[in-house]
Amino acid sequence: MDAYVAIEGGHVIEARGRAPGTTNGELVFTTAYTGYEESLTDPSYEEQILTFAYPLIGNYGVREERFESGRVHPNAAVARELTDDVAEWLTEEGVPAVDQIDTRDLVTDVREDGAMACGIAVGDDVTPEDALAELEDCTAMSDHTDIGAQVSVDEVEVTEGTADGETVALIDCGAKQAIVDSLNERGATVHRMPYDATPAEVEAVDPDVLFVSNGPGDPANFDAAVEVVDAFVGDVPVAGICLGQQIVARALGGTTEKMAFGHRGVNQPVQDVDSGKVVMTTQNHGYTVADAPEALEVSQINVNDGTPEGLDSDDLDVITRQYHPEANPGPNDSLSFFDDVLGMAEAKRTVLAD
Repeated sequence: MDAYVAIEGGHVIEARGRAPGTTNGELVFTTAYTGYEESLTDPSYEEQILTFAYPLIGNYGVREERFESGRVHPNAAVARELTDDVAEWLTEEGVPAVDQIDTRDLVTDVREDGAMACGIAVGDDVTPEDALAELEDCTAMSDHTDIGAQVSVDEVEVTEGTADGETVALIDCGAKQAIVDSLNERGATVHRMPYDATPAEVEAVDPDVLFVSNGPGDPANFDAAVEVVDAFVGDVPVAGICLGQQIVARALGGTTEKMAFGHRGVNQPVQDVDSGKVVMTTQNHGYTVADAPEALEVSQINVNDGTPEGLDSDDLDVITRQYHPEANPGPNDSLSFFDDVLGMAEAKRTVLAD
């Protein structure tokens, strides 16, 4: 199939079509060399076009047990080479895909100019003008004001833990399944709640922990989640991952901003401020905390650019991480985060019992 990729500024790149369709979105890249199934099913890629920096995507097939959600979330996929397995999967999902493109140049463009608008046209009779028309229709990420509705659950879903485990109210702003699994594996019962759940609905769960998930888009468009955090922080332990960290920061008076090209991949170095220890992390976000609120301590930073990777407060029982400690794909350096989150709840429960 013919394929054309139009990027911001009007430049059109010819490619090979692997899955048909026309679409647009914010062009981003991931440096991950494994985990393409997890990346393609990560809700945080909603309304984006995902370019893989690694040249061969699909070399170990497609297995549903690796999926992070029930569908592919990027609007399109771009690679140097896609295997037939991945191309067939994306065709079945109705997600356009192209390859035989110099992704090194494309990634360099994004690194130099930032995440940019992109239009893609794939099919037997598409033209460069079709891709340019898609480019013209592209909506900026911050203008997707109700993106949470596209990725969240419609009603509360409960996955049981052990009888004596903590109860977690998970505000689903586009949660990866691995977050739920990581909590369940530690005995917690997870109430996965819509992104726009009200404080009263959360109160009805009587949670030991309020947990705000990852998700796509601008944290400024998640007012309901900010309201829930504001209602419970200081009374119930609060945790957040990725978008969740940004939402918690905004609830406590911090500010957030869009990054040039974000952090996406499995090799982001994060340093603990107190110990100096550096761990490698999985990340996928285009926004970050610009100014941390006074109530929270910046406990971890990104080694590459100094952005906040961890916000903590012993007084308020808050612990958040900008990266994905649940990994999937790895590395697994930070899995202890979930022990720390549930440990906060256990400690608070012990204090209240005494």
